[in-house]
Amino acid sequence: MQEIPGDLKFMKSHEWARVEDKGTVTVGISDHAQGLLGDLVYVELPSVGDTVKGGNACAVVESVKAASDVYSPVSGEIVAINEALPDKPETINEDAYGDGWLFVVKPDNLAEELEELLDPDAYAELIENEDE
Repeated sequence: MQEIPGDLKFMKSHEWARVEDKGTVTVGISDHAQGLLGDLVYVELPSVGDTVKGGNACAVVESVKAASDVYSPVSGEIVAINEALPDKPETINEDAYGDGWLFVVKPDNLAEELEELLDPDAYAELIENEDE
């Protein structure tokens, strides 16, 4: 199993959130999730300027096995999307916690919503229990 970066927070639905220095939140799907999905063939991202609500679906990743909604861990405005993914969705398979990020949110209420997310240890425990 890949190492889970210590600077991330996670949703039970396998999205990760990284708080950046400027207060924005970069979002992606976990290495565990991309592994379950298999080879990704299509990504549908929200648009810059869209408003998202924490816990609501705002993107889709599709693999040869299944399509899966991606939920935003925080509420706010989409300020960036990973422009490379529509042409190269396999980047998520190759580097889920790096170049495979999906979108960036300028959060409305970061502190409160972050408290609801799992820390890396709790997420590791969640996926360990799923595999049993």
